[in-house]
Amino acid sequence: MNILNFFIIVPLITVFLILFSKSLKTTRIIAAVGMTIQLLLALWLMYYYLVHYGLKQLHKMIFVSDTVWFPTLNIHYAIGVDGISTAMILLTAIVIFAGVFVSWTMENLHREFFISLIVLATGVFGFFISYDLFTMLLFYELAVIPMYLLIGIWGSGPKEKHAMKLTLMLMAGSALIIAGLLGIYFSTPIVNGHHTFNMLEISKYTLPIKAQRLFFPLTFVGFGVLGALFPFHTWSPDGHASAPTAVSMLHAGVLMKLGTYGVFRVAIYLMPEAAHEMAWIFIILTSISVVYGAFGAIMQKDLKYINAYSSVSHVGMITFGLLMMNATAIDGAILQMISHGIMTALFFALIGMIYGRTHTRNVYEMGGLLRVIPFLGTMYMIAGFASLGLPGFSGFVAELNIFTGAFLHADLFHRVATILVISSIVVTAVYILRFVGIMLMGPIKHEEHLKLKDATWYEKLSTITLVVSMLAIGLYPVWIINTIMGSLKPIMLKILGG
Repeated sequence: MNILNFFIIVPLITVFLILFSKSLKTTRIIAAVGMTIQLLLALWLMYYYLVHYGLKQLHKMIFVSDTVWFPTLNIHYAIGVDGISTAMILLTAIVIFAGVFVSWTMENLHREFFISLIVLATGVFGFFISYDLFTMLLFYELAVIPMYLLIGIWGSGPKEKHAMKLTLMLMAGSALIIAGLLGIYFSTPIVNGHHTFNMLEISKYTLPIKAQRLFFPLTFVGFGVLGALFPFHTWSPDGHASAPTAVSMLHAGVLMKLGTYGVFRVAIYLMPEAAHEMAWIFIILTSISVVYGAFGAIMQKDLKYINAYSSVSHVGMITFGLLMMNATAIDGAILQMISHGIMTALFFALIGMIYGRTHTRNVYEMGGLLRVIPFLGTMYMIAGFASLGLPGFSGFVAELNIFTGAFLHADLFHRVATILVISSIVVTAVYILRFVGIMLMGPIKHEEHLKLKDATWYEKLSTITLVVSMLAIGLYPVWIINTIMGSLKPIMLKILGG
């Protein structure tokens, strides 16, 4: 059996076993074992690709299989991975593994919670292994739909309102994606009596320019909604604020990357001529996202809102890099997908842990926490340094590539946009250093905070996993860069040829 099928089978078996669990202890053990197996599979897949292709900067789609499951429309269960999708699978496996341990004490409807969380992750895995556009869309919807339940049932604050807002916005984006994918499908040549949804086959053709001009903005905006593209980003901060901790981790760390991945794999890759023509529009929007998100974060006092607006900024930087449409910037953008996914998952995990102890997310009600919870305080400082893009962390490598690639465009428009985006680093430094200082340093503001207990074993396991992942990229990035660059070669030929 194709090993990629196990990225769907293992979570489904885990969900099936959880259905019959009778206690929280049993439920979380099943979830932990299932997601540990998933992480080991992802690590093996990355090792296999790295050894055989990544270190040599070779492109190869591996473990390819193709099964027709709806012949009338020529829809296939077509799966396979290259270096880029392998990296995204590893990111997903790391975040869901950490998310399970962050939710270790979840008692309210615990079976339903873990089932919904793992179903969401299953949709993400399926999305990254698919190269049939329709199958990719199905997995996309499978990943998005559980968010409503996870926020509406297990969230906090005005959770029903925020869950509904998130769902409606993402469904609107899905409608645009469906229209765009159908447009691409009917624009492909008829072979053996059918059009095709096969991404690899479509990439061999040049779609009519009129079709590209119509369907490129539909797919770009459709996926861009999930990637918090300005002005369609408003669902994101509210959704993050109300979501339970593990859901925020998956939401910002992985789910938003479906949007940027779709922008890259579908909109830009399959419709490069329209991408070149219309890039300037979306460069303006992404530049606004980056700067607006940074300034939005500095105005907040709720830890989740701070990180939510920060995510809008960082994910906007990903899309900005993709729109530069050169190998250096796109390599940086894909690195930023992985880097931000791990970093923001760490942030949200720590915010949940700190909130569980202090019962507040207001930074101005905290102080001196480093003295009473030194492990969690240190981890939060590390997350802050990673967000700043300091050397040694994964964000530094990613942002350096994005900015270098952007400056390869010598015209005034690209240079001005790049300078604006770079300026967000200064704003990020202001709010990270300011809020870390308020929370962790100085006097303790409430006597009850003196009794706080530091991290438990499962909290340490979760956070250390994420920190080690960041450092593995930041301290020795060549392995992931080579893996991505090899897989970019045929894609760049298509983009630049367009």
